[in-house]
Amino acid sequence: MAISSLHATTSLHSPCTTNTSFRQNQVIFFTTRSNRRGSTRYGGARTFQVSCSIDKPVVIGLAADSGCGKSTFMRRLTSVFGGAAEPPKGGNPDSNTLISDTTTVICLDDYHSLDRTGRKEKGVTALDPRANDFDLMYEQVKAIKEGKAIEKPIYNHVTGLLDPPELIQPPKIFVIEGLHPMFDERVRDLLDFSIYLDISDEVKFAWKIQRDMAERGHSLESIKASIEARKPDFDAFIDPQKQYADAVIEVLPTQLIPDDNEGKVLRVKLIMKEGVKNFNPVYLFDEGSSITWVPCGRKLTCSYPGIKFAYGPDTYFGHEVSVLEMDGQFDRLDELIYVESHLSNLSTKFYGEVTQQMLKHADFPGSNNGTGLFQTIVGLKIRDLYEQIIAERAGAPTEAAKV
Repeated sequence: MAISSLHATTSLHSPCTTNTSFRQNQVIFFTTRSNRRGSTRYGGARTFQVSCSIDKPVVIGLAADSGCGKSTFMRRLTSVFGGAAEPPKGGNPDSNTLISDTTTVICLDDYHSLDRTGRKEKGVTALDPRANDFDLMYEQVKAIKEGKAIEKPIYNHVTGLLDPPELIQPPKIFVIEGLHPMFDERVRDLLDFSIYLDISDEVKFAWKIQRDMAERGHSLESIKASIEARKPDFDAFIDPQKQYADAVIEVLPTQLIPDDNEGKVLRVKLIMKEGVKNFNPVYLFDEGSSITWVPCGRKLTCSYPGIKFAYGPDTYFGHEVSVLEMDGQFDRLDELIYVESHLSNLSTKFYGEVTQQMLKHADFPGSNNGTGLFQTIVGLKIRDLYEQIIAERAGAPTEAAKV
């Protein structure tokens, strides 16, 4: 149970009052919270500052199952904005939060309402909504979007316990990543842009076998049992979120190798919803056309089984979308510039920026296939979306003054 009270006072000397109709507030937030055993998790009073309207964070949501590449995607995204993403300095060494000059990324596992023992006692997985505090998630994401600092809980993945909270200041870009960013309608409505990483069962199974058998010594039977145990909850609570996403990166088995079951060569689709404000889908050659392109030859080195691109309009859960697809993998990343030159609406700052970003992180998983390419492209599109939103906010008072 949480008990809180809020008191606010307006600062008339705030720089936010200059040339705008917004003022900076001083917020005193008193809160206590009890854990499932009835003891107090944290409490006290803190004074926070509310940001100017133009500086209020842009909120991005990234949904995916565990082990589907969320962490790699976040590293690519924060790199686009510059600065290394690191845990909060001087804070909990087991914090899940990553902070850079522009972005703050939080893991929604921190909103587990039950620790590992509690989930075991109640017979629920972390995917089950009953194991998560969506009220607190909504309250805190809303506070950040309004420019207020929060005291966010920490779920310790090492111990499986709920640790004392950490202070999170509102950044320019606030990313919530995890299992449920689009599950709760209230949280979903706070998002300025949303992404879903959709890894097919075949690829997920191949990846888990490669990791758990080769690196952890698990048996094939135990791996299958682990996957099957969480599949009902995944199908019920996680997978349906992709219908709400503005962009979906779908990872499938290759069609270039008959009956492939290794999962090393991938077919990846970037599914982009039409009509999303401040987001123009990427296209290949001719916008709105249906195109198949095999670029291998003099300008792109391709070993077996080669590379195949496709692009065209489609529908996805009743929404009009544009779909860009890549099947196969690159032999030489420096030759990616040839592919980049045939893509439009990339939101790059200069010719070759996609290739530069890919080369910069050549050691990241997926850098030789469509997962890395499309993650990089989405990162650039999010940067463009952020800049458009900030420009609109900056222009709004000026436009109002002309009326």
